[in-house]
Parts: sequence; C-alpha cells; structure tokens
Amino acid sequence: MESMLNKLKSTVTKVTADVTSAVMGNPVTREFDVGRHIASGGNGLAWKIFNGTKKSTKQEVAVFVFDKKLIDKYQKFEKDQIIDSLKRGVQQLTRLRHPRLLTVQHPLEESRDCLAFCTEPVCASLANVLGSWDNLPSPVPSDIKDYKLYDVETKYGLLQVSEGLSFLHSSVKMVHGNLTPENIILNKSGAWKIMGFDFCIQSTNPSEQEPKFPCKEWDPNLPSLCLPNPEYLAPEYILSVSCETASDMYSLGAVMYAVFNKGKPIFEVNKQDIYKSFSRQLDQLSRLNSSALQNIPEEVREHVKLLLNVAPAVRPDADQMTKIPFFDDVGAMTLQYFDSLFQRDNLQKSQFFKGLPKVLPKLPKRVIIQRILPCLTAEFVNPDMVPFVLPNVLLIAEECTKEEYVRLVLPDLGPVFKQQEPIQASNMILLIFLQKMDLLLTKTPADEIKNSVLPMVYRALEAPSIQIQELCLNIIPTFANLIDYPSMKNSLIPRIKNACLQTSSLAVRVNSLVCLGKILEYLDKWFVLDDILPFLQQIPSKEPAVLMGILGIYKCTFTHKKLGITKEQLAGKVLPHLIPLSIENNLNLNQFNSFICVIKDMLNRLEAEHKTKLEQLHVMQEQQKSLDIANQMNVSEEARSNSTSNQIDKVFNTGGTDLLTSGSESKENEMSSKQKKASLTLEEKQKLAKEQEQAQKLKSQQPLKPQATAITPPVKQTKDLTDTLIDNMSSLTSHSINKASSTGFSSVPPMAVGMGFSSPLDNTKRNVTNGLNTSMGFQTAGFAMGAGPTTQNFFSGPSATGTTKMNIVPSASMPNYSPMNAASAISPLTQQNRPPDMSALDNLFGPQKPKVSMKQLAQQKSSQWVNQFVPQQGSPGASSSVLGPQMNMLGQPGFGIQGNPFFAPQNFAQPANTMTNSSSASNDLKDLFG
Repeated sequence: MESMLNKLKSTVTKVTADVTSAVMGNPVTREFDVGRHIASGGNGLAWKIFNGTKKSTKQEVAVFVFDKKLIDKYQKFEKDQIIDSLKRGVQQLTRLRHPRLLTVQHPLEESRDCLAFCTEPVCASLANVLGSWDNLPSPVPSDIKDYKLYDVETKYGLLQVSEGLSFLHSSVKMVHGNLTPENIILNKSGAWKIMGFDFCIQSTNPSEQEPKFPCKEWDPNLPSLCLPNPEYLAPEYILSVSCETASDMYSLGAVMYAVFNKGKPIFEVNKQDIYKSFSRQLDQLSRLNSSALQNIPEEVREHVKLLLNVAPAVRPDADQMTKIPFFDDVGAMTLQYFDSLFQRDNLQKSQFFKGLPKVLPKLPKRVIIQRILPCLTAEFVNPDMVPFVLPNVLLIAEECTKEEYVRLVLPDLGPVFKQQEPIQASNMILLIFLQKMDLLLTKTPADEIKNSVLPMVYRALEAPSIQIQELCLNIIPTFANLIDYPSMKNSLIPRIKNACLQTSSLAVRVNSLVCLGKILEYLDKWFVLDDILPFLQQIPSKEPAVLMGILGIYKCTFTHKKLGITKEQLAGKVLPHLIPLSIENNLNLNQFNSFICVIKDMLNRLEAEHKTKLEQLHVMQEQQKSLDIANQMNVSEEARSNSTSNQIDKVFNTGGTDLLTSGSESKENEMSSKQKKASLTLEEKQKLAKEQEQAQKLKSQQPLKPQATAITPPVKQTKDLTDTLIDNMSSLTSHSINKASSTGFSSVPPMAVGMGFSSPLDNTKRNVTNGLNTSMGFQTAGFAMGAGPTTQNFFSGPSATGTTKMNIVPSASMPNYSPMNAASAISPLTQQNRPPDMSALDNLFGPQKPKVSMKQLAQQKSSQWVNQFVPQQGSPGASSSVLGPQMNMLGQPGFGIQGNPFFAPQNFAQPANTMTNSSSASNDLKDLFG
C-alpha cells in the first residue's frame, strides 16, 4: 500500500511539474486554468493537450502546449525553423472557421519555455486512438487506451474530414499538405476536426477556375518537424515536386486505409532514401489489388483504391467523396443532420425529432452521449421544441447509469421541470414526464425528487386538463412504491382526494378512487381508517362506477393482510355506509351481488371476532371468580375447621336448655333471622347460591375424609347402662349449667326440634312429646319411686337440685324382658341407616359449610348415644334381670328424677298395651337423639 501511495504521489508530482514547467509564465495561464495531460496531436504528436477551463466563464477548453525542451538538440536556426512552422500552422488554423476545422478559443501565446493556445474541448487525436501514444502521459490514460471506434463514428468521421477538405479546396482554395491521423482531432463530442496547417499551400490564383499551388522540393536535411509526414504524402510531392487538391485526396485515402488497419499506413517510407522508397511505392500503387485492401469495407473499397491511384486526375475530389453510398448510413446521416441543426427551422426540427427514437437504438451509447445528447439538450432553450426533444432525452437517460444521468442529463432537465409556458407545451411536457416517472424517481436523487419531480406531479393533479389528470391518476400507482411516505401522506393523497371531490368529470372521480385503491398497500392501517375511509362518505355522486370504486376500496382495506378494518369501524361506520349504497337503484344485479358479498363477509368477521372476545372474557371472569373463592377458602379454612366442632358441641350441650327455657328468645331469634333473610335481595341470594355451588365443586374435587366413628360392636360382657346414662346426663346437665349464661344462640335460627314435657306427676298415663312426629306413653304400674318435689324440672336450670334417693322396685306383675323382647324394641333403630335430619343446623350456620358436614358429626353423636342407652341385639345386658340393679344407681345424689316425666314411675307390665307401636317408639328415639 505504501509503495502504491508513493507511486501515485510521484505521478501526481511529475504531472504537476510537467504542467508547471510547460505552461509557467505563458500568457495563456492568465485567463485559463490548465488541468491534466490528456492527449497529444499535431505534426509528430509534438503538441501536448491538457484539459482547461476559462477563469472568467468556467468554460471548458483544451490547452495545446509545445514544450521547447523537445527541440533542445537542434541548432538555433533549426529551432527557429521549427518554431516558425508551428506558429504558422496555429495562426492559419486560427484564421479559418468551419465546423470541420478545430475551433481555436484563444490564439497562440509564446513564452520562453513553450508555445500554447486554446481550442474547443477535445478527447484525443486520431493517431492516439489508433495506437500512437507518443508524447502521452505515463501511464497512458485508460479512456485513450481502451477507446474503440464504432463503424458509425468511422463513417461519419471520414465524412467530416471529406467535408473539411471540400471546404478548404472549394472555398479557401487551399491544399492542406499534411493530412494525417496526427492532425485529425476528435473533440469531446466525438467529431473529427482538422488541424496542423503547418505545410498548407495557398493558391496563387484563387480567382481563377483552376487554382495553382506552388510546391517546395523535399529537403531531407531539415528537421522532421519542418517536413510533412511522407507516409501520407502523395507521390507527386516527391517525384514531380507538384501538388494540387488531389494530393490531399491521396492523403485521405491513406488515412482511410490506416483507420481500417489499426493505424498502420499503406506504405512505410525510408526517410533516409525517400526517393527510392517513393519509386518503389509508385510501382506498388500501380499494381494495387483488392487483397491489399481486404480490411476495408467492401462498399468503400473501390473508392479507397481510386483515392490511392497514381494519377491525380483519377482520384475523386472531396465533394464527390461526400456523396458516395458508403456515407449514406442512417447513423452517419443522423449525426450529420445534428451538425447542421442550427440551420433548420422549427418544423424541420420537429419532424426530425419525431423520427429520432427509431434511430437511437441503432447507435452506440458513446456516440449518443457524446454526439446526440448535447445537441438535444441545447434545444431546451427553445420552449416550442421541448415537447419534441424531451422524449429523446428521456430515452437516452434510460440507457445511462445513475451517475451519467446525474452528471449529463439531470442538470438540463431542471428548468424543464418548472416550465409552465406556453400552456400547450407545458401540458405536453407534463404528459411526457408522467409517462417516464418511474425513470425519474429511480435515477433522480432524493432531494431533487422532492424539489423538482414531485411538485410537477402535484401540478399535474391540479391541472385544468382532464386528460392530464386522468393520465396522472393512472400512472401514480406504477411508481407509488418509489415515493417517500411523508410526501405521499401529506401532499399526494390530499390532492387525489381534492381531484375526486372537486372534479366534474366522472372519469377523473372514478380514476381517483381506483388510484387510491391501488396505493392502499403503501399506506399504514390507521391512516387508511382515519383518513381514507371517512373520505369515502363525502363523495357526492351515486353513479354505479363510483359506488363500485367505493366498494373496491372497502374490500381492499377489509381483505388486505396488513390493513384490515376493526370491528368497531365495521359496526359503526363501514356497514352503515355500505348497506344503504347496496340498494341504490342504479346498481345492476352483479353489482348488487358484489355489495352483498362484501357485506356478508364483514358481518361474519364481526360476529366471529366479537363472539371470540366475549367467550374469552367469560372464561377470564370464571377463572377470576374461582381464584377469589379459593383465596377465601384458604384464608378461612383453618378458622372454620376449628370452630366446627365447638359449634356442634355447643348445640348438643346447650340445645336442650335453650329449647326448654328460652322459648321467647328462640322466637325473637327466629323473627330476627326471618328479617335478615327477608332483607337479602335476589341478586345476593343468587350470589350466595353460586358461591355454595362453587364451594361444593371444590369440595368434591378434593374430598376430605373425616374420621368415622364405627358403631360399637356387640360386647359379650354385661354393660352397665345405668352408670353410663347417669354419667352422660350428669355431664350434660353440668355443661349446660356452667355455660348456659355464657353460651347463647340468640342469633341462631331456632332448630326444627321441640321437646314438650308435662309437669304433674301422677299414676295416669304420661306423654313425652319430642316435637317431631310421634309420642311415647309409659304405664305407672310396675315401679315404686320415692322422689322429691314433684314440681322440680331437670332441665329447669341451675336451681334444680334433684332428689336425694330413688328406689325402683319391680312389682310382681312386671314381666321379665328377655333379650328377644329388648331386641325387638330396639332393632328398628339400630338397623335403620337413614341419616338424621340436620336442616336446623344448616340454618344455624348459614351458607358457609365446614369441611366435615354437620350431618356427619350429628350422625356420629347420635350413634354414640344409641350405643350407650340401647343394648345391642343378643347382648347379655339386654335381659330384664340386669335392669333392676342398674336402675338402683339412679338414686345417686344430684340426679333429679322426681318431677321429671321421663323418669316418672311407669307400668312396664304390659308393654304391648302401653306402647302403641314398636316402630313408632323407635322413630321417637331416633328423632329425640338425632
């Protein structure tokens, strides 16, 4: 990398040094800036050609510089001869003005070190192009090294040279004397220009019909720069020391041969023995055959052979050469017409420009860019010609690269973008630009698009011409993807909407809707929903084409995967707009079906989306409710489980006392509970029911297994029922006495269990009522009791003291109860598996249910009581012989019997008569204890 940089640095330094040393001090540098060395030309390629610009106008020029160092090897008088020859040639060129001659922009200037003059911009000399690279910079510029002459360039170049010679011979009466590839210059446009008039010969009798041209004898002792190039010189110069216009025609033939043979001349001349060489050359020319000219195109081969003829009279003149069929090429004629374009009127120009698009594809790109494009853009100054020139310019722009377009085409298009006069030409310009809009947006820089191209599109949308508006609306979708989004949203869409609403043309309105429908994909969803769809409701006309355009926009938006219409928009704006439009009388059957199809699709999507939303919302609500209930259950789970057993114990321990002594309180509680129940609204009851159902579901999903108290199996040993009964009743009484005052159920609804007892004690039948379904009666005979006050009630409260002693003596008439009799009275209770009715406890605890149900706990309690009070069937403790000693235990102090009808003396002698039904008795016991 470092070596390359050093090499580049040395090259730049060398070029700068060459330019500085060559031009330094020359007066040309006062007015012109000298650039890089690009080519060489003139006799012996002695002139170095540089790029340059005029300081005042920045006009591009070519600076020809002859460095006097090249002739340092010569003597002074030889140097003077060389300088004089060079000066003469430049001065003669400066005096001559013709399109086929190199144009001099600044005359020759001499300094101590160099000669210099300025001309029109040039590319290279023909000799450079053909491979002669003498006096060129090193390395050779690539544009010269890779330069290739196309057929059309060769044809038209030779035609130009012929026209230049015709001008010299006919008008100036001059022989050029040294027509060689070195003295033919290709300018920047590719035109071939003649220079190098160092050895030109002016006619001595210009006014006469046949001019005479004096000729100097060849002097081999003169420096080479003081002599013409003998390889292109006619034989008569050397052999007969004569010249005429035909001598230049021989030089033209030699040039044509060199052009078609890669720069190789037809003969090589030995300058040391020139006479002998020309003698041999003359002999070869006389026997010249077609094989020597095989590289020359066949259509011009005979003409070249004529030009190289030994006899000058046989050679065609310059004017004749311009008319040969070889130059009747379409491309050459087109280039020739461009060169004479300034001589044509507008009608001729317009006809020529109309046919030019057919010719341009046949021409090489370099020829078009170098030769044709500058001529076309020069016509932009003529407003009337712009509509005819512009299509050709844009056609050329299509073949250019983006860099070439920006550099060569765009600067000249700037004024055309803004042209508005004359109106007719301006409208045509708009149409042309709209047709090539994709080209402009593709190759034009973004800033220039925003400043020049898009304003032209906006102007077309606002143009009074319906044709321009229609074309603009039809073309916009083709390049919509190339327009930046802000410009489309803020500038283009509003103008399309205005064109649709304000126009009186149905075609413009329909095209506006079609245009909007096609560019929807380049817009964002919310802009379409907020700006485009509401605009559709503002369109006043109801023609079928307009309605179908509106439907098309709705359908495109509805079905497009990027856009879409929300269900709120569908329900609130779109469907209320579309449904009335669908029944317009102007619509035919197919159009109506199109409307209905779109409407149905919209309704189906609306239904599906909203239904899905509601289903999801319902699922979310159910999940949230389940979570809330689960959280409540988790928080109160432990408290409920702990309080459940306490509440059940309180019911069994204090229930009897409350039922017997707190009747009024029970009624008040019942009234307050009824009031509370009556105060609940229907919604609250439904909510409570749902919560109960949810709790039941949760409980069924994860059931808890309470400890089941198994029924005590039959015990073979005698069970002391009296002790068990006394213990249980004692504990019940003491628990009720101790906690009756502290434990109240005033707020608990009354249980559906009532127990009634009669207070008088006599020998008649006593009734014990359990408040559920039946009664039990016991006969007084069979017992003899000694008891305390008869008015004392065992369940009366803390003041009941009980009796001191009770003797129960069986009478003689009392039968003995066998195990079978006892079992017959008890078996219905023990064998019945129906669970007890716990509805009262359910009402007591309300909707909140503990993990272990109240019914299960109550059933356990009742089973324990039955096992304690009733012997199992077949057990020894069921015999009547055991009851006497056990019942004697009832006389313990503190156990109140007298006044308690349950333990009043009864007659058990006739159980069949006293107990109306054994199953009824069993039901009474079941209802009483459970």
